[in-house]
Amino acid sequence: MYLTVKETAQYLDVSEEYVEHLIREKKVRCLHDGEQYLVNNDQFDGYFEQIEKYRDMMQEYLNEPLPQDPNIKDED
Repeated sequence: MYLTVKETAQYLDVSEEYVEHLIREKKVRCLHDGEQYLVNNDQFDGYFEQIEKYRDMMQEYLNEPLPQDPNIKDED
């Protein structure tokens, strides 16, 4: 599905200027229909999958219990 620059910015939760910058730098594929740039949103699926994997990995790391420190002396 093709999105306009404004729709792409909303989809990615970034500014329209940033999307235009990505287009100028040829970091995203797009079409120009004579009036506006159209961006295929399927190219971002891999990006979102990687972000989700990273979030899961970080959550798993944060949920690990802290190991006992062998140098702690019981003061009872």
